[in-house]
Amino acid sequence: MFLSTLVIAAPAGAAVWQPSPGHVQVPIWPGQPPNALRAPVPESVKPGTAAIHDVSIPTLTVYSPTGHNTGVAVVVFPGGGYQMLAMDLEGTEICDWLTSRGITCVLLKYRVPGSGPTWENGKRYYPKVQTALQDAQRTLGLVRQHAAEWHIDPHKVGVMGFSAGGHLVAAVSTHFDKRTYTPVDDADRLNSRPDFAVAVYPGHLWIHEDDDSDTRDETDLGLRPDIHVRPDTPPTFLLQAEDDHVDGVEQVLAYDVALMKAGVPTELHIYAEGGHAFGLRAGRLPIGRWPELVERWLHTLGMLGG
Repeated sequence: MFLSTLVIAAPAGAAVWQPSPGHVQVPIWPGQPPNALRAPVPESVKPGTAAIHDVSIPTLTVYSPTGHNTGVAVVVFPGGGYQMLAMDLEGTEICDWLTSRGITCVLLKYRVPGSGPTWENGKRYYPKVQTALQDAQRTLGLVRQHAAEWHIDPHKVGVMGFSAGGHLVAAVSTHFDKRTYTPVDDADRLNSRPDFAVAVYPGHLWIHEDDDSDTRDETDLGLRPDIHVRPDTPPTFLLQAEDDHVDGVEQVLAYDVALMKAGVPTELHIYAEGGHAFGLRAGRLPIGRWPELVERWLHTLGMLGG
């Protein structure tokens, strides 16, 4: 299987993100990804940060549990507005928490930019093909294909995303009846539906997100047209702060309303303070205890036991 043999190599002189020692990132596609760019800009890491730009070769990195293995796996989608990826704040730090709780973390470095809804010239832009969604669907199939090898229960595979990654959580939670690309191998014939989903300060969900006019109807909590909630959308945990001025609280409210109308089990938590992009760094703010809430929720779902 290609995941056991291929390793990402950085071009000479290029600064490509690398995981910590003992972990290996591997490409999720056996060849060129579908809808690949003809002349991609080389991937780069902003100096002094773990912010990755211009990802054209999507990869996954597996972080195994430390201590007891619950059999649960979570595919993590870092945020970054579909322009870049915050691989530490919303990636490796999240994996450290999950693995400490006996959960396998699969960190996805999905394609950016131009791979999902984003801003362009002051307006919302939707690409013809959301390649980040392709990467997410592919990864869920790969996790289930390698479940025995990675000591994962294939019926306990969830997703967790932050900001734009929260939108990707909603996208993969509502687009799983068929692949958004031509299947390339057996992994693409496996189920890509998450068994549970966690969206933390998600963006790009509310239909009026890019409407700054005085006539905007803020009571209309409709979803953007690329998200179609269905009754078999997985149970979902939503979290946001009221003082989030990047992705307003309407984002989770819109998704929560749609989930409830469809009869999807949903848990919503809104806090007064926290802002945006806090990850696990909210300090002593009440919202900083959100990981405990997620763990309790997973217990209620039977993912971490009764």
